[in-house]
Amino acid sequence: MALSHMLTLCQRSAAVSSRGLLLRPGSVHVRLAAAPVPEQQQHGPAAAAVAAESPINQQQSRTFLTMACVQQQQRCVSVDNINPAIKSMEYAVRGPLVIRAGVIEKELEEGAKKPFKEVIRANIGDCHAMGQPPITFIRQVLGLVSYPPLFNDPSIPADAKQRARAILDGCKGGSVGSYSDSAGIEVIRRHAAEYIQRRDGGIPADWQNIILSAGASGGIKVLMALLRCPIDGKKPGVMIPIPQYPLYSATIAEFDMEQIGYYLDEANKWGLDIAELERSLKEARKTSAPRILVVINPGNPTGQVLSRSNIEDIIKFAQRERLVLFADEVYQDNVYESGSQFHSFKKVMMEMGEPYSKMELCSFMSCSKGYMGECGIRGGYAEIVNLCPDVRTMLLKCISAQLCPTTAGQAVLDCVVNPPRKGEPSYEQFEKEKASVLESLRERAELVARTFNSIEGFSCNPVQGAMYAFPQIRLPAKALEAAKKDGKPADTFYAFQLLEETGICIVPGSGFGQRPGTYHFRTTILPQPEKLKEMLGLFKSFHEKFLQKYK
Repeated sequence: MALSHMLTLCQRSAAVSSRGLLLRPGSVHVRLAAAPVPEQQQHGPAAAAVAAESPINQQQSRTFLTMACVQQQQRCVSVDNINPAIKSMEYAVRGPLVIRAGVIEKELEEGAKKPFKEVIRANIGDCHAMGQPPITFIRQVLGLVSYPPLFNDPSIPADAKQRARAILDGCKGGSVGSYSDSAGIEVIRRHAAEYIQRRDGGIPADWQNIILSAGASGGIKVLMALLRCPIDGKKPGVMIPIPQYPLYSATIAEFDMEQIGYYLDEANKWGLDIAELERSLKEARKTSAPRILVVINPGNPTGQVLSRSNIEDIIKFAQRERLVLFADEVYQDNVYESGSQFHSFKKVMMEMGEPYSKMELCSFMSCSKGYMGECGIRGGYAEIVNLCPDVRTMLLKCISAQLCPTTAGQAVLDCVVNPPRKGEPSYEQFEKEKASVLESLRERAELVARTFNSIEGFSCNPVQGAMYAFPQIRLPAKALEAAKKDGKPADTFYAFQLLEETGICIVPGSGFGQRPGTYHFRTTILPQPEKLKEMLGLFKSFHEKFLQKYK
């Protein structure tokens, strides 16, 4: 008789592995038992025939996978013994839908037939990926600091060369290939402080309170980590808007802090209601120690722009409840709706006078958004106001372990905070390019909201700012039932069908948070005008068919 092949779970798991799924080390067990072989069959042709008929010889690949399972068990690191906080993290903007979109793109490249010719990635605020042209001045300075022989190119304006020379003079060895100070190149930090002071009408900004970072995300994470300390035996809590940008929920999970959601008011253009803040805080204090209040203005994913009076109320609330304010202001250049205006939290706080002007505030800016859209280069800053000097020392110690933010990102940020001035050779072209990008975004913001509001079952607030719309969709009961059978939230079910039938990739509202019983999605307004019109047309056609299917 041939070897009996007793595999407990392992063959099944091996088959799963061959389909590309990750096995959990330690979850499979293998037992191979040899059945007795009659003595007369141990030698000669009969033995060879038995060996040939053996499942092991017939299925070498299965045996190989079986041994792989054994090897998996011998590894030191498994899903069972990694940081549990990492396992609980989710980042919807790059979640399963986006992974599927990537697979579809590969299938299209290989000639697969689909009802569409391309994937439209409306899931993420990646400006240049969606066709936004880079700003000439920024790229000239970036080229100069990266490749100094370009200083000999007469076609590059003198002011771009002057900016690049100042940056290189601030670098050790005159090269952006060197480490900078952990908080960033000093001259760029000084320029950032001057930029903030100009923006805020002359209210002083101290360059030593500026920390440069890899996008705004780097600054947000390091400052959140600083406040990761239990209070009276309770987890530190972070108040975040719902809907929110998933960076916050992911970081809170990673740091094993407590997420405290407060709902934005959809019926009031996604405004921030103080009574809702009070409700959320009161509930959270039963189990956690709230320390941080995050406000995203202009809003992501909701696109609202807070009024000055609303900001004043938020500041009063934070001061009264002893919360550190995190003002995420990366979209401060992206304000479109007539009558809306960006007000920085720092400016309002300082103009309110004491005790508010003495509050601790961390505000964040990035070169990834605005008119710049330099997402991949990773430049940003945090301004830290009224932080205790001893705590500031600890913060600098913390960031020193990360060595320094990317110097290319710092150089791009310098172009944002120290742009061409009137009378300089690059000024007119810079202003023209900047205005063109922002005007086009304004037109697209209006187009997206208007189109969604014309579709049955949709309602969309005005896109006052930022780069996204967050419409609500009312789904038929049969669609909700189908989603439940499919094991997906209803908005995720909708988004997957949209992707498979049109190639449009969006992010379901459940990835950002939403009131129970409501369904939304986030889409960017970044596709270029003609592509955006095409996308909205596909969207409308799909939704009409979806309603017919599930009515």
